[in-house]
Amino acid sequence: MTGVQGAVSVHPLHGIPEITPGSDLAAAIVEAATAIGIRDRDVVVITHKVVSKAEGQIREIPDEATYRQLVEDEAVRIVRRRGDLVIAQTRHGFICANAAVDRSNVAAGYALLLPIDPDRSAHRLRTLIERATGASIGVVITDTFGRPWRRGLTDVAIGISGLPSLVDYRGTTDTHGNVLEVTEVAVVDEIASAADLVMGKATGVPAAIVRGLDITGDGRVSDLIRPPEEDLFR
Repeated sequence: MTGVQGAVSVHPLHGIPEITPGSDLAAAIVEAATAIGIRDRDVVVITHKVVSKAEGQIREIPDEATYRQLVEDEAVRIVRRRGDLVIAQTRHGFICANAAVDRSNVAAGYALLLPIDPDRSAHRLRTLIERATGASIGVVITDTFGRPWRRGLTDVAIGISGLPSLVDYRGTTDTHGNVLEVTEVAVVDEIASAADLVMGKATGVPAAIVRGLDITGDGRVSDLIRPPEEDLFR
């Protein structure tokens, strides 16, 4: 079954300490979840910033020129430039601002890069959390992206484990009997955005649990990236 058992609830995980290279992030998440526990079918959602810190994806940027060069180094393709803003494609296939090189939530003079392999990072965290709790869970690693044609930022999934990336409704019918021909729901992006409502950008809450879903699978974040032959806007 894929869907919702009843009400869906989102629980922020307070008390996760400052994460540094080599920190046991999985243990910190389990400790922060003590009050509510981690149950079967919970989805643990984690901002990439703490994952990147734990994995040592931190670079010193003593000046603006170093930062700009880091963006160039992380990009495999520059899509657009406008002033200081660069829209670039990363080696993961993501198209985002400044190749996702991030100077927020890190000490001045440093920048965070994306995890080298976010799906692998998600799978490792899922395995460690499951071993510690005995629960069967999903894990989503998130980042904040802008969106073409719409203002505002939203969190999306950049790494997943134990979940499908898409729920495919093609071939099913709606309530009026119409056959759905193109409907695929990016369920892990919806989970990421829901969790961000309680995680926030400046509250020091880098993880949350989304509870009440009945969704399991073995998706990859690459499933969400539209191939060039389907992309009308590149």
